Amino acid sequence: MPLNSFAARAGSAVKAFAEASSDFLIQPTLRLGVTGLARSGKTVFTTALIHHLVETHALPAFAPAQEGRLRRARLVPQPDDDVPRFPFEEHFAALTEERRWPRSTDRISQFRLAIEYERASGWRSGPGSLMLDVVDYPGEWLLDLALIEQSYTTWSRATIAGTRRAGRAAMAAPWLAMLSGLDPNGPLDEPLAERASGAFKSYLAALRAGPEAVATTPPGRFLMPGDLAGSPALTFAPLDRLPETLAPDSLAGLMERRFEAYKAKVVEPFFRDHFQRVDRQIVLVDVLAAVDAGPAALAELEEALDSVLLSLNIGRNSLLSRLFAPRADRVLFAATKADHLHQTSHDRLDALLRLLVSRAMRRTEAAGARVGTVALASVRATRETIVHEGDATFRAVTGTPEAGEVVGDETFDGFSEAAIFPGELPARPDAVLEGAVEPGSLRFPRFRPPLVRPDGFGRPGHLPQIRLDRAMQFLIGDRLA
Repeated sequence: MPLNSFAARAGSAVKAFAEASSDFLIQPTLRLGVTGLARSGKTVFTTALIHHLVETHALPAFAPAQEGRLRRARLVPQPDDDVPRFPFEEHFAALTEERRWPRSTDRISQFRLAIEYERASGWRSGPGSLMLDVVDYPGEWLLDLALIEQSYTTWSRATIAGTRRAGRAAMAAPWLAMLSGLDPNGPLDEPLAERASGAFKSYLAALRAGPEAVATTPPGRFLMPGDLAGSPALTFAPLDRLPETLAPDSLAGLMERRFEAYKAKVVEPFFRDHFQRVDRQIVLVDVLAAVDAGPAALAELEEALDSVLLSLNIGRNSLLSRLFAPRADRVLFAATKADHLHQTSHDRLDALLRLLVSRAMRRTEAAGARVGTVALASVRATRETIVHEGDATFRAVTGTPEAGEVVGDETFDGFSEAAIFPGELPARPDAVLEGAVEPGSLRFPRFRPPLVRPDGFGRPGHLPQIRLDRAMQFLIGDRLA
């Protein structure tokens, strides 16, 4: 059943109406979605967001904090008992006590912050409160929404055609070799279906680990199965040479049935129960990894970001849309790991991100939503320095590379600091897409989180950041005015 049918949306509308009515009449609530493709820094962003709101550190670009109107924020029980709680305490301890980056997002999680503030001067001056519900989920799940309107045959053909993209031939070879020997009209064979699915998942894993560093080929749950690992709904694969009609008792019929089960049991509930209820959305993007991988990776990233925005239910909210079909009225794209570059390249990183999402931004703004971009580091792991080599001067960053990181001829032990000249982005963002940055020429070692000590009162130390406060202002500042 198509997701845009009346029946499929009925449950969402009723739930949205109940929640929105509660927001208007009882407690103002804002639901923020946090997503991004693999290794984009979702967990770090969410941890840092909680930390800065709860500890009320200095945040110059976040008006409620800068103006002294942020009174208190505290974690309270989340609204959805069937969604895992975001393990803030575990992730914060990893950053500050162990100086390691927390584990990546591989499932949906949620938390609620009760924020108390003073309203800005005016007719609404006085104390105010806001419940901030944050839903953190893998961006690959968002890309799955494109499957809803596709048939198994259409998806199979598109996926196989995707193996012909530059740089994918070697990664796809083992899977395509097995695929060539499969007869879609052959008898239903469970072990054969499992082997075909396993080979396809190996191809998806190779895409994720490959030089492009971006995987846009769904299903996203194949690499993040969670409690669905081994289930029939996650045991299918594309087939070649599909007939016009797929016999139910054939191998192709089995694959089609499981493809439809994946949409019905995995994708549609995610859309209905979580995604459709988001008021604001931030999409985190590891632009630097794509730049260092080359133009093909940037093209892949541009396609992924466009797919993400196409999946979003965006637009300006009216009273009726808020009650019956809420939309995301603000979307922020954030280029992460800005601390790997000297600040003189931050504007160039932001300009490159804006170029990558320019087409999607025009479409989003036409729908009445606000779209922004920012280059940030949710947790800043470096500080800036100047390096002199002879008569040459280089703008570098200093930090502690993780054990085993290699730059030039040096392998780091995880304890020693090093000044790294990462390279510079071209002043003209189009030049990056044209190949001005040679793949592998930039130096982006993985740095350990910064050393953070408690203050004199024993409170958690301040996690340094770059423009996280600007992102917070865009996403929630207007709701705390």
